[in-house]
Amino acid sequence: MQNQIKYIITLAFLVVASNGFSQERETDTIDTDVVNVVKPYTPTISDAFKIKETPTLNDSTTAQKKDVKYNIFSIPVASTFTPAKGKAATVDKAKPIKLYDNYASLGFGTYTTILGEVYLNHALNRTERVGGYLSHHSSQGGIDGLLLDDNFSNTNLNANFSKQLRDMSWTVDAGFGLQTYNWYGLPQPLFDETTADMINEGHSFYNVHFGGKLNFEDAIIDNLKVRFRRFGDDQDSGENRFVASSEFTVPIRGEEIKTEVTIDYIGGEFDRNFYTEDAIKYGNINFGIAPSYQLKQDDLTVNLGVNLVYLNDTEFSDNKFYIFPNITASYRLVDEILIAYGGIEGGLIQNSYYDFANENPFVSPTLFIAPTDQQYNASVGLKGKLSNSMSYNISGRYFADRNKAMFMSNSVLGGATEDYQYGNSYGIVYDDVNTLSVAGELNVDINRNFNLGIKAEYFNYSTDAQSEAWNLPDIKGSLFLDYQIDDNWFAGAGLFFVGERKDLFYEEGTLVPTSPVTVTLDSYFDANAHVGYRVTDRLSVFVKANNIANNDYQRWMNFPVQGIQVLGGATYQFDF
Repeated sequence: MQNQIKYIITLAFLVVASNGFSQERETDTIDTDVVNVVKPYTPTISDAFKIKETPTLNDSTTAQKKDVKYNIFSIPVASTFTPAKGKAATVDKAKPIKLYDNYASLGFGTYTTILGEVYLNHALNRTERVGGYLSHHSSQGGIDGLLLDDNFSNTNLNANFSKQLRDMSWTVDAGFGLQTYNWYGLPQPLFDETTADMINEGHSFYNVHFGGKLNFEDAIIDNLKVRFRRFGDDQDSGENRFVASSEFTVPIRGEEIKTEVTIDYIGGEFDRNFYTEDAIKYGNINFGIAPSYQLKQDDLTVNLGVNLVYLNDTEFSDNKFYIFPNITASYRLVDEILIAYGGIEGGLIQNSYYDFANENPFVSPTLFIAPTDQQYNASVGLKGKLSNSMSYNISGRYFADRNKAMFMSNSVLGGATEDYQYGNSYGIVYDDVNTLSVAGELNVDINRNFNLGIKAEYFNYSTDAQSEAWNLPDIKGSLFLDYQIDDNWFAGAGLFFVGERKDLFYEEGTLVPTSPVTVTLDSYFDANAHVGYRVTDRLSVFVKANNIANNDYQRWMNFPVQGIQVLGGATYQFDF
């Protein structure tokens, strides 16, 4: 039976194999018959083969994990390598400049000029500090063509002490000054050497002053200042002035009203007037109060205030009350680029012999001193920054001064008995003057090593009683330059321009009197420069030159200035 089954299977296998090999070669081609699809295939979900998210593995060879054991054989190796410690990269910084609290400077120059300064500032402890200042500037003169000496000397000494407390700080100071000048502006060719030999042209001024200041923290009173000054000359003239002022803030309904209170007294006497032996006495005391309120809203800032002044003329027993506006405002049109500002202010200006002599040391000791009523000073302007290193300021002002003081040359007095009566001194005249001015200013600060400033201003005057605004220039301009060339070299320059001024020349009491003649003083240009070298952190040397153009201009009529002046010296800085 088994053999029969084997025969049957063998026969079936041969039949199948014979059919496979019986196909002809020419039939192994692609059939070109057309297949018509009766119904397209539509798959169903059940036809898809689903893959399990977590497959199972039925491989019997991975059913058990074999444990693997590792053996590490550590063998020590000798090494001399030592890694360097990590360090952050740094940026090289310039060596900081050592600043000193004290310095001394001394220089010598042409016209036998001596220039010296000593500034001292020392901290006694954390809260107390003491300081002092000494300056001296003198020249033996030597201007060509003069009949009288033109030497001068100016010496000032000041000392101060300050103390810082928890809620307040205070400072006291005192000083002394001595100035010597000459009335050398003798009109020529009216006088010759014979007349000059009879004149003692030298005169001197002195002043002694002391005062103090208190500053308060978190108090109604912000500060308190007092100052007393005694000023006089060698012609028996003397003047006393005392000024006290205080600022305090008063809160009213959540708003702060800032107020300044001032007391200003002046009293003095001249031994005689210009024409007679009669003495001149003057005295005024002012009481002022100036409250103001500041309003801020976005880019607008407005200060609203008023200045009230009561004047008591102690010599003539005359009293007056003044009301002055005190209003200012500013508005930021374009951030820091364009800021508009303006205001209208006023005040009572207390004139003094001290102020006149410092502005014009050739005044005669025969002045009449009176205050100036500046009724208003209206201003408008634009300021801002053109770039991070350049700023500008353009402004216009119009102010009205009643009883404005102006310098005017004294007349040539026939039969002169005083050394200042030969047309070689100055007096004071008063008039109502309205002034219009237009000014422009440009400042360039490229970096800490280069600074440049330019300013120019034009004036137009309108007088009442006087025919001219005596000795007031129509144009003023200035340029300042400072340049730190490198770590050692530094330089600077200053240029000044003053326009034309008017003065009056006339003779009185002569056999043939002359009519007053208006004299136009030429405009002048003065160029100054300096250069220095820092030898060490403490020591530096410098050279200065003034009036480089060597112009023989006259700041005051008949008073020519020195020509080109060159001065060299050294400055030493130190600490105690």
